[in-house]
Amino acid sequence: MSTIFSSTNVWLIAFGIFTLRVLNMAIDTVRMLTVMRGMRTVTWILGVLQTALFILAFGSVINDLDNLLNIAAYSVGFATGNVMGMMIEKRLAFGYTNITIISSSHGHKLAEKLREHGHAVTEIPARGKDGTVKVLECSVQRKLAQEVQDVALEIEPKAFITSRDIQRVWRGYWRD
Repeated sequence: MSTIFSSTNVWLIAFGIFTLRVLNMAIDTVRMLTVMRGMRTVTWILGVLQTALFILAFGSVINDLDNLLNIAAYSVGFATGNVMGMMIEKRLAFGYTNITIISSSHGHKLAEKLREHGHAVTEIPARGKDGTVKVLECSVQRKLAQEVQDVALEIEPKAFITSRDIQRVWRGYWRD
């Protein structure tokens, strides 16, 4: 058994399986998120690539089930690929998000500052646990969400901020 692991070829094959599986799962993770966002063409292309990579990686493992190194490479590649896919998707930031900011003292000032940055903001007077608050609603591309959060925390560090993914349906102002 130890002679099997000492061969450079065995390690190269295991590394190849690991690499294929990482790519396979990274693409699959991004593909699932494009499905949820209705991106048909991108989903189709990623699906073809993902399937080809899966067949190559799986075929390499299934041909030699006694090779524990290949099985380990396949398994670790699966887990690593999922994490890599999440990191890639976060950088790509597909789609839109609605950010809700609850401000207890600087709501109007915060709304004006967000508008200066080119964002559409809806101000809603409300009552919270400790009294009157402003609820600010701001729908933006996901890649701009961090900017909105940074502006909000600059004006009101104790603001309560939530976000949720949304789909653009009809009209309104969208900063591109």
